[in-house]
Amino acid sequence: MNRRKIVILILTLLLLSGGGWFLYATGFFRAVTSLPQLRAYINRFAPCSHLLFFLLQFLSVVLAPIPSNIVAAAGGVLFGTWPAFLLTFGAVLTGSMLVFTLARILGRDFADRLVSRKLSEKYQELLRAKAPVFLTLAFLFPFFPDDMLCILAGLTAISFRRFALIVVLARPWGLLFASALGGASLGLSPWVMVPIGLAGLGLFLLGMRYGDRLEAALLSRLRERGGGER
Repeated sequence: MNRRKIVILILTLLLLSGGGWFLYATGFFRAVTSLPQLRAYINRFAPCSHLLFFLLQFLSVVLAPIPSNIVAAAGGVLFGTWPAFLLTFGAVLTGSMLVFTLARILGRDFADRLVSRKLSEKYQELLRAKAPVFLTLAFLFPFFPDDMLCILAGLTAISFRRFALIVVLARPWGLLFASALGGASLGLSPWVMVPIGLAGLGLFLLGMRYGDRLEAALLSRLRERGGGER
């Protein structure tokens, strides 16, 4: 590894360590256990709550597994649907581009520090063969590790421009739903909130119950198509 890569790697590790220490020291990991505590945690930093919220969502990509959807829902309650969504998406987009670029520059040394070998082996071959299709589907479905896949995508031949386009088109929808769910709790009647809440709960339970099967089926189908094309 040349000196430039070593400097970038050290700065990245310092950023990750500093972000993790800040979250721990300010009590984020205790607050994230429930939505009311998370709202109180974000609100405690007023008048810099919006900046803190952006930072939390940025770190949710770089320091996964911080649950960005839960933080988005808390932001929806505090700031409203659209401010929470725009802050969340801006942070997620920035974080996705950053980890992709770092993986592209630093290579496997960087990826191995953030992605387990088991997860890397599970997805790396498919990403190399069909990165655009797989990334689009993975970002749309809730049972894939989106943030980890951004890192692994940086190790493939996909261009930065194409990766950015996929993120812009595919990643917003889950974040928008979470922000709207939080924002709706202030502005909608129970008759509207109940169906939204039940629909969200149903999707969550389906993802928990059948997520592994759906993921396995999707991966198998894509591998079969990739083999047929060769």
